[in-house]
Amino acid sequence: MIKFNRSLLSVLAIAFALPVFAQPTFENPSPTAGSSTSEKANAMADKGMYKDVQYPNAAKKGPQLVVIPGDIKSNNATFTQKFGPNNIADFGELELGKANFGILERADLGGLMKEFQLAYTLGDPDEARKFLKKGKLKTTQWVVKFDVLKAESVAQAQSGFDGRPIGALLGIFGSGRGGSAAETVVGSVQSGEATGVWIIGMRYKIMDANTTEQVATGYTEEKMELGAKTGSFMGVSSGEQGGLTLDGMVQRLIQKLVWEIDSKHK
Repeated sequence: MIKFNRSLLSVLAIAFALPVFAQPTFENPSPTAGSSTSEKANAMADKGMYKDVQYPNAAKKGPQLVVIPGDIKSNNATFTQKFGPNNIADFGELELGKANFGILERADLGGLMKEFQLAYTLGDPDEARKFLKKGKLKTTQWVVKFDVLKAESVAQAQSGFDGRPIGALLGIFGSGRGGSAAETVVGSVQSGEATGVWIIGMRYKIMDANTTEQVATGYTEEKMELGAKTGSFMGVSSGEQGGLTLDGMVQRLIQKLVWEIDSKHK
């Protein structure tokens, strides 16, 4: 007979008794969940989901820094209504933290945030040092900001097919029931699609916290495509539309710039 060690049995009993914790999952309340349209829409949405970036030097601790709200140079109303400098700075803090930089909270500056930002925008080292004497800010080495330099809808294209004129011709030149049927079938065919492309460009600037001098800068831009297509045949219609959101595009641009900062400037 096999004899079990009592202590081993005790450990196994505790292990099996412990609850297993897993990431929460949620039900989909959509009435079309599981349908073909749901599968298509979810497949498109999956491509726009947030994805972690593996920063090459994430194992190495980066300098302590403060991310200040940058500038949005674009006059595009759609973009400026959607985003403010604080939103972009929040994304920047998130990604720089994942790249293992020391993030000092902007909240530590309280109501002095605007004065702090102005000191680095104007390059005033004496004014900047006044803030760096306070609490956690004493350890600040860099001040980083992300500026949107371009946000433009640069191209649009559309195409379509309407079968009604051809169906009418078939009805004229056809004869009897065959011609009438051809007119009905071909005339019911309609399709169309449209695509719009934005170009969004972003710059980062790294400034020395003590001198306000620029340490490094870089720029990147990406195309954001939005599309839609529709079709109908014999009374059955279909349509699809989608594309990356502005939120997703801004976050991807920041991930590219943080990858560069992590790779070149640690």
